[in-house]
Amino acid sequence: MNIAQIIQKQKDYFKTQRTKNISFRKKSLQNLKSEIQKREADIIDALYKDFKKSEFESYALEIGIILAELDLVIKKINAWSKPKTVLPTLINFPSWSKIYKDPYGSVLVIAPWNYPFQLAFSPLIGAVAAGNTAVLKPSELTPATSRIVSQIIENVFDQNHVCSIEGDVSVSQKLLEQRWDYIFFTGSVGVGKIVAKAAANFLTPTTLELGGKSPCIIDETANLKIAARRVVWGKFINGGQTCIAPDYLLIHKKVKEEFLKNFEQEIENFYGSNPQNSKDFPRIINTRNFNRLKSMLENENILIGGKLDANDLYIAPTLVNDSSLDSKVMKDEIFGPILPVLTYGSEDEIDPIISHYEKPLSFYIFSNNKNFSKKLIELYSFGGGVINDTIVHFANHRLPFGGVGHSGDGAYHGKLSFDTFTHDKSVTKRFNWLDLPVKYAPYDGKLKTVKFLLKYFS
Repeated sequence: MNIAQIIQKQKDYFKTQRTKNISFRKKSLQNLKSEIQKREADIIDALYKDFKKSEFESYALEIGIILAELDLVIKKINAWSKPKTVLPTLINFPSWSKIYKDPYGSVLVIAPWNYPFQLAFSPLIGAVAAGNTAVLKPSELTPATSRIVSQIIENVFDQNHVCSIEGDVSVSQKLLEQRWDYIFFTGSVGVGKIVAKAAANFLTPTTLELGGKSPCIIDETANLKIAARRVVWGKFINGGQTCIAPDYLLIHKKVKEEFLKNFEQEIENFYGSNPQNSKDFPRIINTRNFNRLKSMLENENILIGGKLDANDLYIAPTLVNDSSLDSKVMKDEIFGPILPVLTYGSEDEIDPIISHYEKPLSFYIFSNNKNFSKKLIELYSFGGGVINDTIVHFANHRLPFGGVGHSGDGAYHGKLSFDTFTHDKSVTKRFNWLDLPVKYAPYDGKLKTVKFLLKYFS
């Protein structure tokens, strides 16, 4: 496989202007939707092979989200692609000004392993809708799903328009050595830094969807039964391998004991007395990640769960008590079904914990105290947040999804996916029937007039 040759052919294809045709883009997306619908059972089977992911989670969190995104983009692409007329400045009178929606050109999308179908196609849809050519690099850690993803792309697109390149880290490295017009990466902070460095060599713009330690604060006014149910749901879907899952709990000490009782009961309600026997509880992606998570539990006080089975790559839904901020489980993003429980007694005790970490991707508060919630939302910087639930902000295509600082750069979903892969090209047209001489040299005696025009007519 000659990666440089593939990219050059895509660049040549882009120069034909075919991808800028709105009907062509729409037809491509319609064909993609049809192919995904046709391969639904195969996708579900692949996700089970990679994760033992249930049919419900496979459809709701992978396939269904992508089909809904396709429906939205196909419906809106004509409106989104139209040049936007903006009010011209009087200094340029007579004139008009417009913003043209221009594709970047050749795009690289690097997908992660945790939602290997959804997080491959979601940015790819935006890239195609915006009129780019694209190369997708699916994750080598989910071979069954990556193969289905590649097959779908092969069946739908001319490879000079969109293609999927599978392979290990060395393939990713070769891809990053090339010159792209845009790079979209979803994954860890560590790899995100590598991608950013590679992109900087060519001044290539990027979107980096990363992660971090997302806090979940539960105060003494919260509805503890509902909070427990919603935290169990948000933390343990996909076996805890979700970038926006709560990464640690920070509970008011007055309600800790009652919350934990509810939490343990909700785990049983969801997955039964032995979650390993539940068809709804996925497995850890591979042995390396299993061992990484296992090491986090060493020397920890386990409140709930803690069962491990290396042969099945199973880790039970687990809560650990009062971990040190310097412990393994509190040092980095967990990305698994382990949830540390910390407590606070006064609001002053919250900030030293939250501020100990970089800006998180998500931020969760369970409280019926409006002032408390408002204060925390305004005080801290984070990618996106939810009051009295977890991860549901992801489902609203009208909200930008992305991080800030170490948790990411840039955002997408809905129209923002189209905008992410689009350059806003500004154009002003001047008319010739009036040409004020004030802007031309010689400038003697004109400065006062210019100051007036800039102050009142810009």
